[in-house]
Amino acid sequence: MSSDAAPSYSLEYAWRTDRGRVRAGNEDAVVVDPALGFLIVADGIGGAQAGEVASVLAADVIAERFRRDAAYQLHPDTAKTFVETAIEEANISVWRLSQIQPDLSGMGTTVVAGAVGLDWLAFAYVGDSRLYRLREGRLEQLSRDHSFIQEVVDQGFFSSREDARRYGIGENILTRALGSSAKVRVSSGLSDLACGDIFLFCTDGLTGMVPEDWLCKVLVASVGNDLDPAAEALVRLANERGGTDNITLALLRVGERLRHVG
Repeated sequence: MSSDAAPSYSLEYAWRTDRGRVRAGNEDAVVVDPALGFLIVADGIGGAQAGEVASVLAADVIAERFRRDAAYQLHPDTAKTFVETAIEEANISVWRLSQIQPDLSGMGTTVVAGAVGLDWLAFAYVGDSRLYRLREGRLEQLSRDHSFIQEVVDQGFFSSREDARRYGIGENILTRALGSSAKVRVSSGLSDLACGDIFLFCTDGLTGMVPEDWLCKVLVASVGNDLDPAAEALVRLANERGGTDNITLALLRVGERLRHVG
């Protein structure tokens, strides 16, 4: 990362991926590069290991885009557009491969990716892999699921996801995913950075097993300690509560403001 774009804060990263207790393989992918300040989490869709191909391909394409061009480091709006474009590029790669290899037909993947700048985090996503921010003891979901259950709540058919679930609407029906068509609508956003913030990028193998208040408690308990035990604890909780899906997460913690930054 160039000195002009170096973060104003010390940063700590941790990441994990786990097969879980039920699935035969792991169709999630995670790429984190602390030196360049980016994080990518993807959750593959498709049988016969096609989901694994999709998630790894998407994560690799996005990571390569970050490594090839450091323009995203200079300005938050530039970074947001850059992450969106990288995800669009990954979508084309996944879609094209699914078209030319019959055994990969129908494969896809969710993705959530973030890029750290001077005093901000730019992020973009497709699907139901999520980004949360813990700030001053409060956990907030910064992403918004591209799922049928979220849409019916947003459209006012139900007052909450809990009501929709009681009506029988499943959590795992996606309305957007990489690889389903040649074009995809990418959602994105920006967050400022504050000392003590923890950002959690994760697949639904974590959020489907561990309630948000539990996620919050684990992250709050990590204050003053290394992030790695928190990452381990989250994976362990998801497995203890059933581990019905692959579990993948990446954590970013914002530390003290660096003295050399004016």
